[in-house]
Amino acid sequence: AQDFNIGARVGSGFQAVGQLHLNDKNYVEGRFGAGWLDSCVTADFTALYNWKICTMYWTDEGTWFFDAGVGANVGVGGVVTAAAVGSAQFGVKFNGAPVSVTFDLEPTLHLVNGVGFGVGTGVSIVYHF
Repeated sequence: AQDFNIGARVGSGFQAVGQLHLNDKNYVEGRFGAGWLDSCVTADFTALYNWKICTMYWTDEGTWFFDAGVGANVGVGGVVTAAAVGSAQFGVKFNGAPVSVTFDLEPTLHLVNGVGFGVGTGVSIVYHF
């Protein structure tokens, strides 16, 4: 397997996903997306540093995993936003197919244009080269 993966994430909007694996234990992830918020089209970029927390071999069909990370998000859409972002991803990489599917939770601390806390969810499908 190569060190770079691409995919898509659907949550509060659509995001293109790129992952660069630095070694067997961690990777960086970049997401560029668009969405709809308060009657306005938004665009945002998220950068995350993720750690592979654990791997489980529950089934013969795939390898299950739990990853967690931290990062930052910047966006535009009526106003400029900036936030500190956490990530917890639970997923499966299928045996015999270079694809993984993850479900994630993202706690977010908004720092610009209103301080506030929120938790987003999403589903990603990533192709492993």
